Amino acid sequence: MWKSTPAGGPERVVALADGVFAIAITLLVLDFSVPSGLDSSAYRAELRDLAPNLGAYVLSLLVLGLFWRDHRRIFGLVERVDGQVITLSLAGLGVAALVPFPTKLLSEYGDDPVSVAVYAAAIAALGASHVALLAVLAARPWLCGGTAPEEGFLLFGLDIAATTVVFALSIPLALAVGPAAMWSWLVLVPVQGVLGRWATRARRRGAVTRTPRD
Repeated sequence: MWKSTPAGGPERVVALADGVFAIAITLLVLDFSVPSGLDSSAYRAELRDLAPNLGAYVLSLLVLGLFWRDHRRIFGLVERVDGQVITLSLAGLGVAALVPFPTKLLSEYGDDPVSVAVYAAAIAALGASHVALLAVLAARPWLCGGTAPEEGFLLFGLDIAATTVVFALSIPLALAVGPAAMWSWLVLVPVQGVLGRWATRARRRGAVTRTPRD
């Protein structure tokens, strides 16, 4: 059984996360290029060919940006870290650093179901690391100043869990129906909207006295 031994504050983990997410986002754009010396028609054709890359970039930028925000919100609650918190955070950052690779697969081989499944698996793994981190913190309130999980914390966890489940379910769906499975990711828009309204109502009821900070 893992023994929880506090190992200082979360500052270094947060700084490392900021760097990893920044590098991962930067890597998303490295494949954007147009050859020199093209005539007008060839130039426009090259721009059209970049459209899938741009779409995949926007998607991954949004995903990484949201997970970076969630990581900072999680560690806004943390006052001390232990070995398991550090390990889970490193696992998640490792997956975040990997996201440019499935993004490239999605942009260049988006018609192949395997590309969609690999991308969905990477995002689901990133979400799972955040869910596991929240579960550890909920079980070890002394790492968060001794406060027990509150409604806002639980709704925040449900938000991340919903993202994880949707992307995980799209893996077999992609293998069954192909790239059309990507449309299933839009389910997250109404789901997160509902969770956001619940969180707002909880704050208004005064049920939340301490919520994750941006």
